[in-house]
Amino acid sequence: MLSYLATALPQDTSPSAHLLALQCALRMNTRMQVHLPKGVLRSLRLNTTSGPWHELEHARWLRPAPGNAAKEITAELLDVTLLSQAPAGPDRRRAADWALRAGSSSATGAAEPLPRLAGVYLAAHTDPESGSGLGELDQMAHACSAQPAELTGTLDQLVATGLLGAWQACPDSGDLQWTLARGTGIRVGDPRREAVRGNARG
Repeated sequence: MLSYLATALPQDTSPSAHLLALQCALRMNTRMQVHLPKGVLRSLRLNTTSGPWHELEHARWLRPAPGNAAKEITAELLDVTLLSQAPAGPDRRRAADWALRAGSSSATGAAEPLPRLAGVYLAAHTDPESGSGLGELDQMAHACSAQPAELTGTLDQLVATGLLGAWQACPDSGDLQWTLARGTGIRVGDPRREAVRGNARG
C-alpha cells in the first residue's frame, strides 16, 4: 500500500497526508467508505488539524462525509483502484493496526510526521530474521514524500531516537542499507507488514 500510494497521490502530498491516506486505504470497506475512529487520529497526531484531510480532498482522493459522529470521521474514497490492491479486507484492517503501532511516536521516538512515516516504511521493508533492510534511497524518499537530502536527516534522527541502529547509503548506486535497533517494539516478522509494504500496480 505504501508503494501504491507513492504513485497514486500527488508528489507534493505531505507526510501527514500520507499517514492518513495509509490508514484510510487499509480501513476502507467494499463500498469505498472509511470510518476512522478519532482515537486513530490521536495516535497519528492528526486530531487537531484538518490540513491532511484538505490535501487528500483537494487531490480528489477522498470526500469527507457530512455530519460525522462524535467518535469517528467518515469519508468516501474516490480512488477505485484501491479495490484491486491486495490484500483482502480483514488482512487490511489488521495491517492498519500494525502500521499505526509502527509509526507511533512511542515506536519511532519522534513526534513529527516524516520520521513516523519513515518508521513505517523501514519496518515494512526490514528482513524479519536479520533485522536489516536494503532498498533505494530515492524510492524511500518518494514513498515518504521527501527529498533524499531531507530523508538522510530523518534517518539520522531515527538513529538518535533509538529506532535505527545504523544506516548507510552508497553514493554510487543509491542503495540504502539499515538495521533496526534491538528492542524497538516493532514486530517486523508480523505478516501484516506485507500489506503495508505492498506492490505498485497498474
